[in-house]
Amino acid sequence: MDAAIIAKCADPDLKPAIVQQFLAAVGSDDPLAITVKEDGRLVLIPRPRSPDEALQVAKEYLGHAVVRVGITQYPAGVGIADTSQLQPDVFDGCENVRTGTAIFAKVGRIVTKWYGRPTNKDLLPQMLDDAIYAWKTGNFEGANVFRAEDPGGPTFFAAKAALPAEPDQQAGKATPDQEPEAAVPATAEAGIRIDLSRIGGTK
Repeated sequence: MDAAIIAKCADPDLKPAIVQQFLAAVGSDDPLAITVKEDGRLVLIPRPRSPDEALQVAKEYLGHAVVRVGITQYPAGVGIADTSQLQPDVFDGCENVRTGTAIFAKVGRIVTKWYGRPTNKDLLPQMLDDAIYAWKTGNFEGANVFRAEDPGGPTFFAAKAALPAEPDQQAGKATPDQEPEAAVPATAEAGIRIDLSRIGGTK
């Protein structure tokens, strides 16, 4: 994802490096991308040739299937009461990034609150991993993260927070005596950890 688009369109509560990791884990390079899951099964659909065509496909499945759209692959039904309210701008790159990262920032605040709003930034990779897993599954600690109220408070460690230092810089540092239990079931997908150590200098 172009850094300029992230700077212009992404939610300001998310550090650009976090947005990059989020998009790398769940996003698509195609603004017209649509993922449809019906009864837990992936529905194969031809790639739309235009935003209007993509919109029609999304409306066709919305209501009886999970429809994720665009670069951030956020659920198309979030924030609307009827399929007629779905607009073509969900397939506009900047608008999709703006909406998708705003929703992910809320998920980040939900996860941050569950962790007790810690100040130990060494927990960031684990918190980010849990937030990404919650985005993929739609659930965190038994609650639907897309329907849940925004708890407010910090988003991870806020946009200006420093990311974990390089591994060699962390040598000899004390680790927390106890970390929170994993917020999601131990599945193969949940086991994937996002390593942010190499982007400690990203601004």
